Amino acid sequence: MTVSREVELQGHIIDSGMMQTCFGIIMDMGGAFEVEQFDIGRQKDKQSYAKLLVTADSEERLQSIVHELHQNGANPADPDDATLEPAPADQVVPKGFYSTTNHPTEIRYDGQWIAVENIEMDCAVIVEDGDDPRAYTKVLNGVEKGDLIVTGEAGIRVSPPERPRDSGGAFGFMQGGVSSERPSETTIANIAEAIEETKAEGGKVLAVCGPALIHSGAREDLARLVREGYVDMISAGNGFAVHDIERDIYGTSLGMDTESLDHPRKGHKHHIYTISEVIRAGGIEDAVDEGVIESGVMYECVDNDRPYVLAGSVRDDGPLPDTITDAVEAQNAIREQAHEADMVLMLSTMLHSVAVGNCLPSTTRVVCVDINPATVTQLLDRGSAQAVGMVTDIGTFVPILSEKILEE
Repeated sequence: MTVSREVELQGHIIDSGMMQTCFGIIMDMGGAFEVEQFDIGRQKDKQSYAKLLVTADSEERLQSIVHELHQNGANPADPDDATLEPAPADQVVPKGFYSTTNHPTEIRYDGQWIAVENIEMDCAVIVEDGDDPRAYTKVLNGVEKGDLIVTGEAGIRVSPPERPRDSGGAFGFMQGGVSSERPSETTIANIAEAIEETKAEGGKVLAVCGPALIHSGAREDLARLVREGYVDMISAGNGFAVHDIERDIYGTSLGMDTESLDHPRKGHKHHIYTISEVIRAGGIEDAVDEGVIESGVMYECVDNDRPYVLAGSVRDDGPLPDTITDAVEAQNAIREQAHEADMVLMLSTMLHSVAVGNCLPSTTRVVCVDINPATVTQLLDRGSAQAVGMVTDIGTFVPILSEKILEE
């Protein structure tokens, strides 16, 4: 006995690799398929359409295949409304709830397709009934008893964004993946152009920063980008802020002079002294107001009203009063910030970049720079459709980027 279901693929399904991917999923998972309809878009701006009849030897196997196809943009040909079940308790979801991807998603409710707001991966979809029904994501710890939650696979439409078909425009180069051999200055010039275009469109740029940025001497250049409005938000950890402020107060970063590379006497204590001075003032903003902090990235954030999120960890010294030490509270702050970003610069920090990346829809433009190629690959593999990675020293990247944006 065999069971079957029709699924549809639409868009640039040939050159984006979607069709090949779906064929592979069906065969690898023990199913079979028949192409019932195939309309080829014969020009660059024309889309293609395919309807497949997917068969399997059991309903369970078919469900597994259709689930994987669905995650890759193949949707049921004749969708029903989404199935909704109430959450039985706070932070408890119904069994079989739909766990989201980071791709644009719609759910069918009362015969109409509704876009899911604030899409991100690994969330539940909540539906609010009414004259103007809404659908939006919630993380599991945010679920409240009685929330109407989408379950199963019916009535859900996922649309993975297609990668650019050519390299034209400011963002066309952001399909190049990861390379340490590509001419760095050309790539950085392209990234500068993409930032400028994002700002021209009214978008926001989020920089996710690690302490290596301060250690490598790129602090002043990032501060300039914040001051001039090319970086709208900062997401970082306690260490980044501490060493940025330490550089202002003592001229060192983790006890080292970033210009002479000397280690001043008692320099190893400077970061602890720095934390103490900020705590004494009451926080970073108070320290700026009192003149304790007079330059740097955190100074420019305060002076120019650029929001920042400092998420804590078990490794933190101090920490600074501004550092969010509750993990769930930090996640929520990161999530709120990530949802505002139209472009994200991941600058030499894997852990904070992963945290931000988990909150991003796949439509957000991403640039990842790290000296470790494995870090760059891991971050770009999280699913952005427009992304570029550079394997290079952050102390080289940021100054050149700043020069390209501010001095041309």
